[in-house]
Amino acid sequence: MKRILKPVTYIVAALYFLVDAAFMAVAKPISEWLARHVVLRRLRAWIRSLQPYPSLALFSVPVILLEPVKPVAAYLAATGQMLVSIVTLVIGELLKLVLVERLFSLTRDKLMKIPAFLWAYTKFQQAKAWIEATEAWRAIRAISKAARQYVTEMKKSAAVAFRQS
Repeated sequence: MKRILKPVTYIVAALYFLVDAAFMAVAKPISEWLARHVVLRRLRAWIRSLQPYPSLALFSVPVILLEPVKPVAAYLAATGQMLVSIVTLVIGELLKLVLVERLFSLTRDKLMKIPAFLWAYTKFQQAKAWIEATEAWRAIRAISKAARQYVTEMKKSAAVAFRQS
């Protein structure tokens, strides 16, 4: 039984992290936009004033509160409420990732002073570098780039056609 469940666990974990990675592509620009446009100086100053372990506790809050969105969305999908499931997943994931991204950018230096966090972050960066070095990753990136270029060209064509009509 253990041999059967082990590959299933890896597949579920991979899908779980792929969902986060897909949403991160949207969440990072939103987070950067918020950093440039939303002025919350006092809150930002308070977050930056925290010591390493309180920073870790604050960094954990959005994960603890919003991580259950995935199983809730899965339950909603299983009960036939697909639209509600998708909306719940999208909003919950984007909110979680935007908050985590902003908090990490504000507390990164403090978090790296915690040995276990530094170790885990280093391992994460190594795994990320390994994945990005694979041929499959490069192929997916090339396809993604080609798709973005195609969409850009289609927008330009549509804009020209619209102006001419």
